[in-house]
Amino acid sequence: MSALFLAVRDSSTMLRRNLLHARRYPSGTLNLLLAPIMLLLLFVYIFGDVMSAGIGGGGADRSEYIAYIVPGILLMTIGSTVIGAAVYISMDMSEGLIARFRTMAIHRGSVIIGHVVGSVLQCIASVVLVGAVAVAIGFRSTDATVLDWLAAFGLLLLFALAFTWIAVGIGMASPNAEAAANSAQPLILLPLISSAFIPADTMPGWFQPIAEYQPFTPAIETLRGLLLGTEIGNNGWIAIVWCVGLTALGYRWSTAQFSRDPK
Repeated sequence: MSALFLAVRDSSTMLRRNLLHARRYPSGTLNLLLAPIMLLLLFVYIFGDVMSAGIGGGGADRSEYIAYIVPGILLMTIGSTVIGAAVYISMDMSEGLIARFRTMAIHRGSVIIGHVVGSVLQCIASVVLVGAVAVAIGFRSTDATVLDWLAAFGLLLLFALAFTWIAVGIGMASPNAEAAANSAQPLILLPLISSAFIPADTMPGWFQPIAEYQPFTPAIETLRGLLLGTEIGNNGWIAIVWCVGLTALGYRWSTAQFSRDPK
């Protein structure tokens, strides 16, 4: 059998293992989903009128604020879901499973690939669920074409892949699952200081560069442009560069952690 066939076979086995693990313990994924859903409902129904009036400069319009906030919530959902990947692979490391896999006659990269693909699939499922909640409370994207939707899906997929690799690196570098969960918290906090909830240019001048030059803001503005028809500008290219760079960084970090000799 060819090396490619063995890699695909072993990666599929590891993917099936991770998906079965997620199915048997759904509470972990559900807990990570609660944060973006609760923030969506909180900002729409509690702060929606006030926030929409402040952003638009006119009368309160909750439906307009729903359209504004949903792209940020979708990307925040990815940031929260990938924390599960950090926790699960840290559990495998601390319980000795990774060390055992190293001694088995399997493709070495299949262990990490199974975690990455499984996490990306969970991210997409989570985004669909949160998107369904958004549609149920009034989100509409009437100006988006089929190509816009495909581009938006591609951006979400690329974003999920990039942050999954970062989460896997965090998990492999953490001594236990609790440390992995704590170390991955910035993946949830970064959207809070981006343009997800308010425009970056309304923030204090000293804080605007922090909000503008982090990975979430250009991705959010690109997603808004694709779904709502707003101006994208250079945000699309910046978002892609961030995703490619984070994917490469996470990949090198994860594989280096996996390849080093266990203590």
